Amino acid sequence: MRIFLVQILLIMLFPVFLMGQKQYVRAKAKSGDGIYVLLGRYGLERQQCNIDRFCELNNLTLKSYLITGKTYALPVEKHHYDGQSIQSSMKLQDSYLAKQIERYNRSMCSFNLKTEDHTRGARELWCPHHLLACNNNPEKFVPGERHYEIFGKKYAEVALEDKSLAGAVYYIVAGHGGPDPGAMAIESGRRICEDEYAYDISLRLGRELLRRGALVHFIVEDKDGIRDSELLSCDSDEKARGNLTIPFDQIERLQQRSDIINDLYRNYKNKGFDYQRTIEIHIDSRKQHQRVDLFFYHFPNSSMGKALADLLYKTVKSKYAIYRKNGEYDGTVTPRDLHVLRETIPTSVFIEVANIQNELDRQRILLPSNRQLLAEWIAEGLMKDY
Repeated sequence: MRIFLVQILLIMLFPVFLMGQKQYVRAKAKSGDGIYVLLGRYGLERQQCNIDRFCELNNLTLKSYLITGKTYALPVEKHHYDGQSIQSSMKLQDSYLAKQIERYNRSMCSFNLKTEDHTRGARELWCPHHLLACNNNPEKFVPGERHYEIFGKKYAEVALEDKSLAGAVYYIVAGHGGPDPGAMAIESGRRICEDEYAYDISLRLGRELLRRGALVHFIVEDKDGIRDSELLSCDSDEKARGNLTIPFDQIERLQQRSDIINDLYRNYKNKGFDYQRTIEIHIDSRKQHQRVDLFFYHFPNSSMGKALADLLYKTVKSKYAIYRKNGEYDGTVTPRDLHVLRETIPTSVFIEVANIQNELDRQRILLPSNRQLLAEWIAEGLMKDY
């Protein structure tokens, strides 16, 4: 009889022993928390396997209530960072998976849910259950369609160069458009408009990202395509994504764009996409004598936005060291409470590429080769961020 009881106890305790082999992040339930709310705080509620694992770890069902103040094990494993890389720390072969884990830890720190970065202090590395247990093959997200009419006849075919950005989603916003041409200047006796050049650079940037397997959405659309000419004609026939008329009122126009981005973001988030970024392109307008280098805005309270802006800044600065004779670069990274940075959910950066009023600065946007270089440099910075 005793042997039988011991066997029963061993069977009952066996799952506990297995659980004890792993360490899990733990969190206290707050007033009003249910399973989805608590998991949502840690970015875990979108994947069913996380929910199932949470119930398993805490001996709950989907209908169970959480007790305020009680500590629950989250479906997030703790690992020790070896000081070298996430791949070596967790013995991973998949570099994409390592990047996902890195982004998760970064976001937890930015939300103040994780007190220390994994490279410091206790070197604690968090890995959410779904990244190891669910189907996260990024290559299934690489667009199969390689023909994009939005780029125009010459550039419509976009060959897949590599899959380094597989699983990344980008929302590219060309500044102004429709009833708003943005800043204007006179070049060779003709009027030039900010929105036309911002749009051309945006298309070129999107094409570079598509070549590397990313998913790209242009929030402002036109029929002009990529243009290899210096003087781009001003028009007002741009539409918002979905062939929507762009409002005349500025607030309505900005809200329309943020609504489009946020709807897309939620849709992709529900499908498990953890990396989404918004890039807005503008051309500044200042006094004629004032030259400016590329400068970057991020939302004041966004540590991830600042990190993205800093990375783009460093990338462009390194290019100036090569392409500019004196190697100097006077670009800046600045926090700004701008609508696109404040109202869009994805991490966002706002880029000003030149002063349209300055004759020398205008060469940066007038020459098609320069517009292409700008697109390539920004794309390179985004690849480093991913």
